[in-house]
Amino acid sequence: MQRLVLGNWKMHLAAGETAAFLRDLLPRLPRRADREIAVAPPFTSLPAARAVLGDGPVALAAQDVFWEDGGAYTGEISPLMLQELGVTYVLIGHSERRLHLGETDLMVNRKVRAALQSGLRPVVCVGEQEEARASGRAPSIVRAQVLRAFDEVPRADADRLAISYEPVWAIGTGRAADPPAAAEMHDLVRSELRRLFGEAGAAIRILYGGSVSARNIDAFMSAPGLDGVLVGGASLDAQEFARIADFEAHS
Repeated sequence: MQRLVLGNWKMHLAAGETAAFLRDLLPRLPRRADREIAVAPPFTSLPAARAVLGDGPVALAAQDVFWEDGGAYTGEISPLMLQELGVTYVLIGHSERRLHLGETDLMVNRKVRAALQSGLRPVVCVGEQEEARASGRAPSIVRAQVLRAFDEVPRADADRLAISYEPVWAIGTGRAADPPAAAEMHDLVRSELRRLFGEAGAAIRILYGGSVSARNIDAFMSAPGLDGVLVGGASLDAQEFARIADFEAHS
């Protein structure tokens, strides 16, 4: 299984900045068959990113998608629109959307199914708030998010899914989860995926996200069960993101 390193730029880098950044980034990235690299610019920068990336090895991702192909949904972007732009992956259910925009598990599920129907590859984000971890409720919250996100998703689509465990308290704070704790939660997620998809659940990539940096990437990728990382702020620094993509994993 290829590891996936996906940079989420959030609301940063307009179109011109995106093109310049990618021209700086691409020569720095490793060319290794055991990993895949993707970037998720803002919607308005997707065409500029596509123009620079072309059909090269770095995949294009979007930060969100709507669950209808078209209609009276002001401000939304459909799966078909993303597909036309050459998008491969789409983030769904990021904690910032759940927190600031009221995105629910039902909405996440509708987006997952719509993305799959249009040929996109969903990367579903799950994770707990700090108070939930402190009270011991993290496993039940993450388990429920996984089960609801993939409700009525056919087993035949399992090989196009990925999931990112992101403890909400670690996002943008510099306080990453320690690798053993991340690996423990990944085991829980893997167990639920096997329950939902049978043996096909073993092939779904499980990423870690939350203050991933050049300093901690090797430790994360050496932890058992981690199939990649979702990188936030560090993906906006070409040198640091290239170092993250060039991780060394030790068993």
